[in-house]
Amino acid sequence: MPNAPVPPPGVPVLVLNGPGLGLPGLREPDVHGTDTLAGIDGLGRGTAAALGLRADRGRGNHEAVLIDAVHEARTAHRGIVINPAGHGHTSVAVRDALAAVDLPVMEVHLSDIHRGEASRGHSHVPAVAGTVICGAGAHGHALALTHPAQLLEDNR
Repeated sequence: MPNAPVPPPGVPVLVLNGPGLGLPGLREPDVHGTDTLAGIDGLGRGTAAALGLRADRGRGNHEAVLIDAVHEARTAHRGIVINPAGHGHTSVAVRDALAAVDLPVMEVHLSDIHRGEASRGHSHVPAVAGTVICGAGAHGHALALTHPAQLLEDNR
């Protein structure tokens, strides 16, 4: 009987990126910065490891992909860091999925969603997120991981 793979150490936190996050560094670099997804993921993994977390990555352009990942996180993870991208502005369904899983949620955006187009200044996610970080670029993803680490420490 083969041995099951052993997950890497650390408390599992889902880091979920929505549409457009497959193109950071390419899509409107003057707004979203020049960091690539690989760079953002590397920064997040390093930050998570330093905090005793394991950053499990997910990404999808479609609303249903994000919702399925959030639902699966309910039993596999202890928190969610999500950059819903455009779905944060438009999707009550993503918001409802996050509310249903009863996990700490941190919303993060590379750019400041409150600058620019008025339609992008609103997000449905803060109603269920404990923390919102926007406008800090790739560093915002690292900052967003510090909150679940603190919450988990407080609840030990």
